Amino acid sequence: MLSPLQRPSPVMRDSPTPAVYLRLRDDLIATPRTWLITGVAGFVGSSLLEGLLDLGQQVVGLDNLSTGSRDNIDDVLQGRSGGAFRFVEGDIRSLDDCREAIAGVDVVLHQAALPSVPMSIDDPLASHAVNVGGFLNVLSAARDANARVVYASSSAVYGEASLVPVSEDRVGEALSPYAADKRTDEIYAQVWGRQYGLQTIGLRYFNVFGRRQDPNGAYAAVIPRWVEALLRDEPCYVYGDGETTRDFCHVSDVVQANLLAAVAADSAVGEVYNVGCGTETSLNELFRMIRLGLAGHEAELSSHEPVYEAFRPGDIRRSVADISKARRRLGFEPQMTVAEGLGEALEWYVAQARETEVNPR
Repeated sequence: MLSPLQRPSPVMRDSPTPAVYLRLRDDLIATPRTWLITGVAGFVGSSLLEGLLDLGQQVVGLDNLSTGSRDNIDDVLQGRSGGAFRFVEGDIRSLDDCREAIAGVDVVLHQAALPSVPMSIDDPLASHAVNVGGFLNVLSAARDANARVVYASSSAVYGEASLVPVSEDRVGEALSPYAADKRTDEIYAQVWGRQYGLQTIGLRYFNVFGRRQDPNGAYAAVIPRWVEALLRDEPCYVYGDGETTRDFCHVSDVVQANLLAAVAADSAVGEVYNVGCGTETSLNELFRMIRLGLAGHEAELSSHEPVYEAFRPGDIRRSVADISKARRRLGFEPQMTVAEGLGEALEWYVAQARETEVNPR
């Protein structure tokens, strides 16, 4: 358990939920909808599932479990009675699987992807097959079902931005196959809107973090990877000098953005929106925050220092979102600062580590 000194202040935790989002939640409770979440067994997908079931919604989940985990779904469903959930084990690379999952739904929240810059550089064909080919199947099935599609894009489309914060109209040069995949998805979504009348909204995620983010594997995100390394007394590697910056966005704010986009006015459709906190945090700052938070669990962690290695190909030096468009058009208002979100996430990771110690797999 983190000590009170490492926890977010009560003032931060009690920040008011935006009125637009509160009204949306009330409306969904009063008039439930049917949703499809692709990639439901993943980190973001399972968080969306949790948020929708809390609101009493009917949810279908599609996942091939290649990167997601049934444990994430089980964690959401444990002890829950609200809403309804049906799982379809299938692959977005199969049009038939997409059609089966989308039949009868009102909104598709498309999260399924191979979401890794290094992975896309190692295997660009696999990245394209899932991120572009799979997305086309989702669009086609959604068109036939007359369902709105809210899809995950990425801040990777901005490349090495010359000006930060970056706004939606300043797309840069793609530095990786993953960035090219996500930009291609945005173009296809616009084409499906113009040619077939399909309602789509793209959300350019910045660096999302929170509970259930997988620390394992060669392409794990930096926060869970560092947390696990520190708890195991292993080195934490920083690529570059640590002054690379990112906009770290808690997953609860990603859930907020998806739900707002799902019910946004028709005038907001056919667009892409940044989803971040609008704040810039260096990797060195992030490491210090994680180390401080975990020191409440094990005091000796306070002396750990990162190990610096060479920059990775395709990495962007500075990244921070201009979220004014999402604020104006969707009513999006981030609720979690980096420090607050880390307080919530670190408690979960520490609890998971303790559970593994007691019940090793």
